[in-house]
Amino acid sequence: MARRARREPRIPEAPVALDAAGESLASLVREIFGPEVAGFDVQVGAEVDEVTLTVRPEDVPAVCSICKNDPRLNFDYLRCLSVVDYVESSGEFEINYHLYSLDIRHKMVVKTRVPEDSPVAPTVTGVWGGADWYERESNDLFGVRFEGHTNLVPLLLYEGFEGYPGRKSFPFHDYDEW
Repeated sequence: MARRARREPRIPEAPVALDAAGESLASLVREIFGPEVAGFDVQVGAEVDEVTLTVRPEDVPAVCSICKNDPRLNFDYLRCLSVVDYVESSGEFEINYHLYSLDIRHKMVVKTRVPEDSPVAPTVTGVWGGADWYERESNDLFGVRFEGHTNLVPLLLYEGFEGYPGRKSFPFHDYDEW
């Protein structure tokens, strides 16, 4: 059976729609991580209904620690850690830390990018213990290594599995259903 050519997806653009609480959070994040804070190169933005904070990989643990420990932010819950494959367009993976404050009830995403040829980021398990499984999953599926993580053993795949099935380049074989 001949393999069909891959069709480029049409990705709809969702408009940014921050509510009043989101606008307030964006303003607060700009104040906390503004240019007067030495050592951080951050970009505050928004996507759909969430504030985003884009940082360098080496700044992730410190920025996340501030996000958790500053009482004005109080991001005490890491909802999810996800990796997005942008290798075809930029040669990078984007790591997204989805944060939530259980007390204040606001949310934000901290983002960083790592190159495909050296996908390494520092661990945040010292900030949120729950990052352990998320980082292991990201290592299994995308090959992102989290420096300082003490137990990056496979979580989803068996020991010795070859390749990274989360990457767009991973070869999934066509098959016929019976």
